[in-house]
Amino acid sequence: MRSVASTVAAAATLVAVSMHLAITPANADPVTGNCGFPPGDIYAHEFQCDRYGEFYTPPDPLPAGASGNLIRHEPMRLVYEPSGQLGSWVATGTRIMYQSTDATGHPDVVTGTYFEPDNPWPGNGPRPLLAVAPGTQGQGDQCAPSRLFSQSIHFSSGLDITMGYEELWVATLVARGYAVVVTDYEGLGTPGDHPYMNRLSQGHALLDAARAAKQLPGTSLTPNGPVALWGYSQGGGASASAVELAPSYAPELDLVGAYVGAPPADLIATLPFIDGSILTGVLGYVLNGMIHSYPQAEAPLRAKLTPQGEDLLAKSKEQCVAETVMTFGFHHMQPYFNEPLADVLSDPQFHALLELQRIGTLKPKAPVFIDSNRFDPLVPWVPARQLAQDWCDKGADVEFWTNQQPPFLNKTGTNHVLTYLVDGERAMGWILDRFNGVPTTPNCNALPPFEL
Repeated sequence: MRSVASTVAAAATLVAVSMHLAITPANADPVTGNCGFPPGDIYAHEFQCDRYGEFYTPPDPLPAGASGNLIRHEPMRLVYEPSGQLGSWVATGTRIMYQSTDATGHPDVVTGTYFEPDNPWPGNGPRPLLAVAPGTQGQGDQCAPSRLFSQSIHFSSGLDITMGYEELWVATLVARGYAVVVTDYEGLGTPGDHPYMNRLSQGHALLDAARAAKQLPGTSLTPNGPVALWGYSQGGGASASAVELAPSYAPELDLVGAYVGAPPADLIATLPFIDGSILTGVLGYVLNGMIHSYPQAEAPLRAKLTPQGEDLLAKSKEQCVAETVMTFGFHHMQPYFNEPLADVLSDPQFHALLELQRIGTLKPKAPVFIDSNRFDPLVPWVPARQLAQDWCDKGADVEFWTNQQPPFLNKTGTNHVLTYLVDGERAMGWILDRFNGVPTTPNCNALPPFEL
């Protein structure tokens, strides 16, 4: 294993943000300079430009246009680890910025990554696009997946370290011939806080990433080609939100299916599960996100916080998930509040904001595959099962799969992580069938009972 010093040196050298941009003519937003490299060196910006440079700064004012409009794009280097010595991706990477819509209906900008596969599409029809919603990355700008795909590991100082763990699935998908676009979500990389677990913000960002990818020049995508959604954990919530929002928000997309893995469909039911767990600190992400999206809630929420709670919010909003785990993991939530936790969760205003994030109130038009571990200690099975019921009751095409892996090291989230690894291949098979036109196998009439 390489030394910490060499890892830090590599991560510091191979930084991921640029100034040299390729801009679509319809949305010209020129940014000058290529960091002194020859014009032919398209990846020069990955090494010498400010990693938090001009690419992630939105144009002011925003260009006129609809949600999903591509604002800018640039070529990006793809690596599996900082030195780039462990082989090459079988894809070409493009960093993108596109217009989206926030939780209150206002325009905003989101960044992401598009992967153009080198391999041909082996299935039926034109090459499909898979829009991927990443799992929990953190709340600091340095956590944005579009920054990590070109450096793999980020480290600055102290505990500020993270890695692009979604590489495993994205690299597999592009190797199998899928075009893939990965959203960063609102506020990751770009100005403003990331509204973690916000139903509307995340769903919009994922659908708009698919729209933007189809506008990139020189890809193998067709304008009306098929699209599917993919996400696990936070990403599962985003995928779930997107698939039920799509009929009204992005009806023009030919959406053929959505993989919804371990979806946090009900935050009111989910928050008690993270108490005392490895992910206690994501409470800070949730509260920071609420304050960002609903400023009217800031004063009432802060009035419930102890100094420890204020510290949680201040620190977590600058952290990636690894640092949050190392700082706040396995803590209990009660010391962050000056009143009983049950009273906080039942407070009418706080409860109403959490209820706004509930998924399952709209009917998806596309088929859905929901995957959840029966003993998931972080994102509980019962709300996922309820999501299946809610969609089934509305007449949606739902296949619900329960992973029965028994409890193991519960508060560490082992069951949560292993389910993604174990069931990922099953999910990819389901997605492939949707693109190939294989009939679905919904099981709304045979959902497992809520009780064991």
